[in-house]
Amino acid sequence: MTVLKNIRVLDFGRYIAGPYCAMLLAQLGAEVIRIERPGGGEDRFMVPLSDEPNADGAMFMQNNGGKKGLTLRLGKPEANTIIQKLVKTADVVVANLPGSVLEKLGLDYASLKAIKPDIILVANSAFGSQGPWGNKPGFDGIGQTMSGAAWFSGSNGKPSKAAVTYIDYSTALSATVGTLAAIMHKQQTGEGQVVETTLLGTALTLNATNLSEQAILGVNRQPSGNQAQVAGPADIFATSDGHIIVQVVGPYIFKRFAGLMNRPEWLTDERFKDDLGRGDHRDILCPIMADWCAERTTAEALAELEQNTVPAGPVLSFQESLDHEAVQALAHLRPVGDLNVPVASAPFTLSALGQMGPQRPPKISEHTDEILIELGYSSAEISALKADKII
Repeated sequence: MTVLKNIRVLDFGRYIAGPYCAMLLAQLGAEVIRIERPGGGEDRFMVPLSDEPNADGAMFMQNNGGKKGLTLRLGKPEANTIIQKLVKTADVVVANLPGSVLEKLGLDYASLKAIKPDIILVANSAFGSQGPWGNKPGFDGIGQTMSGAAWFSGSNGKPSKAAVTYIDYSTALSATVGTLAAIMHKQQTGEGQVVETTLLGTALTLNATNLSEQAILGVNRQPSGNQAQVAGPADIFATSDGHIIVQVVGPYIFKRFAGLMNRPEWLTDERFKDDLGRGDHRDILCPIMADWCAERTTAEALAELEQNTVPAGPVLSFQESLDHEAVQALAHLRPVGDLNVPVASAPFTLSALGQMGPQRPPKISEHTDEILIELGYSSAEISALKADKII
């Protein structure tokens, strides 16, 4: 992939939002240098996949493929000198840290711009650079809870956070789009800028439909678990041997659904005249669907729903997902590294450039010597930096 050929990215990110953005840039052809503390960053060993010492964890494998690895003890004067030299060679700096931490490390935009006037800073944080929460740290779950999503996903007064870190990954995708736009702007004008994303902003965006309705109509919807409230029936239903999700949305699908249920009178029933009405009367529709599903196996229910073009799918465990024919046909998860770890490809394809398959992440300090030599350091100077535990 050569879309971002000759673009150098310095990745100071941790965990997901920053690193995944930087990895997508690497898959698009950028040279990405991940900078972590000597011995490995705090996110390198999460969700271990092996008992071997210093074995990369699943999170690190997913978010750091195709990068070069440099270790550096941030905050030390010698490290600051190395960072300044690196910034002079870079186009983009990625850092998902609060603004106060960026300033402390000299990674804030003013400091970076003083070194490289056209630098692009990609700043991912929990709450942004302004406001009373500007310097607070945060993770994916806080975005879910503060946007109303976890509350509305629950039932019986118990909020339910999604186990999947969708806020983190959506923030990374937004940061990637913003970075590409900033690179295009720089190529046209020679100007750098700050690309800022926040976990809370991403969470509010993803939940904006519900927030908009509340702001304008004040409907005060209450949580209903897996049941949709603005269409129906849309819920997870138990079959005789598992569970499926069925999503009846729009008049044409509902018409086919009514035919499958042998309920033609539903099509003239004022209660079910539109999606909102069907959602309001889900307590009528969902039990009937539940009884229908309970009399069938998952395979039988899905086959009949497919015959009537009603969207549905099985509820799968992790292993069942890995084994499912649709997952395997997509070939989205591809083996990486000595353990053949299934790692996700980029979430988009470009027909002219081919599939952007995953690559292995860098080993600890794998490219440190190579990068420092390029910056003009001698072997003796590198040895001294190692002895002082700077790299």
